Amino acid sequence: MDHVPGKFVWFEHLSAEPTAARGFYERMFGWHVELMPMGDERYPLIMNGSQGIGGFTSATPGEAAQWRSYLSVMDVDNAHRAALAAGAKTLQAPTDYGAVGRGATIADPTGAIVSLWRGSQGDAPDVTPTPSGNWCWNELWTGDPRRAVAFYEAAFGFTHETMDMGPDGPYYMLRRSGQSRGGAMAHPFPGAKTQWVPYVAVADADASVQQAGSLGGRVFVPPTDIPGIGRFAVLADPFGAQFAIIRPLPA
Repeated sequence: MDHVPGKFVWFEHLSAEPTAARGFYERMFGWHVELMPMGDERYPLIMNGSQGIGGFTSATPGEAAQWRSYLSVMDVDNAHRAALAAGAKTLQAPTDYGAVGRGATIADPTGAIVSLWRGSQGDAPDVTPTPSGNWCWNELWTGDPRRAVAFYEAAFGFTHETMDMGPDGPYYMLRRSGQSRGGAMAHPFPGAKTQWVPYVAVADADASVQQAGSLGGRVFVPPTDIPGIGRFAVLADPFGAQFAIIRPLPA
């Protein structure tokens, strides 16, 4: 597979209870887990059908449960240096992960955490329409979206388009090589964290929200239509990690 710089290619769930988190998401989306050898350990690899889409891991003591997004870059060391030069803070220096790839983790100037990744096997290609259960979008919530957008443009070569959302303020579409790869916006509700929030494609947004509630999840934004895009909701799992679901409109 080829590499696709600027694409979010991996999503990792961090919590104090990765086994319990696995159970929630397996029932939520029909995912299953395969244990992938990684050195002396075995990594719980999230599978949606036959495709690996992420993993579960333990958070460090005191670290909040979260989904961590991985951004594909051509060279992790160069991208890490560019990010620091553009105002990021390093949380993990460039590190090799056996034969799997090389990664680093940063906090952008507004505080959102993102990992940089160069996989040894390349990146999964874009597929349209996105299969149910796969990640289909990534959205940055931040107190300073203009500053964040300027950072991602300077550090990683994104461009952006701006959409007027009326009283909710502008929505910034981050693009790379002609493709929309993510969005950035001001915090969408009181108490929202500064973070990247990944979206999972589903067949029925309302049914997915009901399923999340039955499994102990919380609803932050109820099922809502986005004209011309689809029907979405924002949820949190029982451990506090926030994510979104969307039923995209047919292309």
